[in-house]
Amino acid sequence: MARYCFCLQVKPERMTEYAQRHRAVWPEMRQALTDTGWRNYSLFLRDDGLLIGYVEADDLEAAQAAMARTEVNARWQAEMAGFFTGLDGRGPDEGFQLLTEVFHLEGK
Repeated sequence: MARYCFCLQVKPERMTEYAQRHRAVWPEMRQALTDTGWRNYSLFLRDDGLLIGYVEADDLEAAQAAMARTEVNARWQAEMAGFFTGLDGRGPDEGFQLLTEVFHLEGK
């Protein structure tokens, strides 16, 4: 299974609310992520609003496309879009920047 890391920028004035929302992710959103191939998904928020995400998936593009076809994802992305800067009209699920892995202890 491939591993992916990405970043986004949360607006500093909305960081507390963003964290609160993620302590109560809707059960149907959690289920949709699982059903569409998102595994070991984590988000980390730095005190300046830098958000780092980590996810494992067989194919991230396929997992993203499958999520995009769900009604719950459309609702979630609409609610989350206002928390971020630099999306240039895209939703958070489309606007994140993938990072390049440069080291993995268990890797070759």
